[in-house]
Amino acid sequence: MAYDVLRAVETRDAYANLLLPATLRERGVAGRDAALATELTYGTLRRQGTYDAILNSCVDRSIRSVDPEVLPVLRLGAHQLLSTKIPPHAAVSATIDLARKVIGHHRSRFANAVLRKVSARDLDAWLAIVAPARSADALGHLAVVHSHPRWIVGALAEALGEDLSGELAETERLLAAHNERPLVTLVAKPGRASVADLVEEGAQAGRLSPYAAYLTEGDPGLLRPIQQGRAAVQDEASQLVALALTRVPLTGPDARWLDMCAGPGGKAGLLGGLAGQRDARLLAAEVQPARAGLVARAVHRSVRDAARAVVADSTRPAWRDGAFDRVLVDAPCTGLGALRRRPESRWRRTPTTAAGLAPLQHDLLNRALDAARSGGVVGYVTCSPHLAETRDIVEAVLAERTDAELIEAAPYLDEVADVAAGPFAQFWPHRHGTDAMFLALVRKH
Repeated sequence: MAYDVLRAVETRDAYANLLLPATLRERGVAGRDAALATELTYGTLRRQGTYDAILNSCVDRSIRSVDPEVLPVLRLGAHQLLSTKIPPHAAVSATIDLARKVIGHHRSRFANAVLRKVSARDLDAWLAIVAPARSADALGHLAVVHSHPRWIVGALAEALGEDLSGELAETERLLAAHNERPLVTLVAKPGRASVADLVEEGAQAGRLSPYAAYLTEGDPGLLRPIQQGRAAVQDEASQLVALALTRVPLTGPDARWLDMCAGPGGKAGLLGGLAGQRDARLLAAEVQPARAGLVARAVHRSVRDAARAVVADSTRPAWRDGAFDRVLVDAPCTGLGALRRRPESRWRRTPTTAAGLAPLQHDLLNRALDAARSGGVVGYVTCSPHLAETRDIVEAVLAERTDAELIEAAPYLDEVADVAAGPFAQFWPHRHGTDAMFLALVRKH
């Protein structure tokens, strides 16, 4: 199962957090076997960079020459040998049994020889060999030790405000947090479920968001409130950035809200309930029809049916300017803020990814400000701390306009300490136990 998921991640751009639970259910795997499949899959994806550096020392040629269907076998074996308590002989034996099934007898002999070399040292001994010395190359050292592309280590260090020529101590804490297993966080949709309902299902009340609960084990899809659409899976930082937008005081009407990039519907589900409780209406727009369908399900039966999902391109809006009191633009981004939950994202993104998204992010924020009325408020959100798609975008847009001003975000996030990044809010996994969500709040003149 782990091999099949890893291959799908590699060849079909699948996301393990979506594919693995579905595969477990399809194949009727539960209990300890499901836990092992989960550990093998996520552990291998998180530590892939480290394992590849080690494997590169154990093959006669470069690891780039290894057949793509063989690499997941080697990585799975390396994970068992270096990062689990599975006895080495059992790890090699089980992996070679898998190799015979999925890559054939001949290539399984190659895999066996490589894994025997890997088993000759423990992880610390291998890192002493394959990782650059920290004193000479801190970025390269952290990239190998904590299994991140070098460019991401640099981008995160800059976002944290650390000197790239220094020790990068906080950056290391962040990278380590990315490789820890995150809790599954749930949201009780306002007016339809409560945290107490989720606690009755075996969850624990959340620490930060008043609508959050943690599921420490099990499949959230089996919980009744989830099945009934009254609750959903959503990180606490995602909940709080949406809540912050609703907390900014307005002068005048507060009846029309817009979620410009609503798919797959997590924030829309929360905003829809809050809008209904406040006699407001939410329009949730999503450009992709399939994702708009997810949004429609997320807001279905919201309080007073206050939310409506539509297929719409927010860069070419069908609504008139100045029509909305509150606007959320949860912009498409690199997703570097969710590397705990989607570890494969770190291997898919490149330094040019953020640059390619910047024009869209810039356009969406401009369109959001156009959509807001005078006196209204816009929330610009990304699931990324990368300065090129957070602060730089907001500052560039505001420098071009005379009808908007930045307002401090931290006062609307009382539940969280140490979230202010200047006037912005920036969540961090190692500080807050959440995804690294970014929020800027902008008032329209």
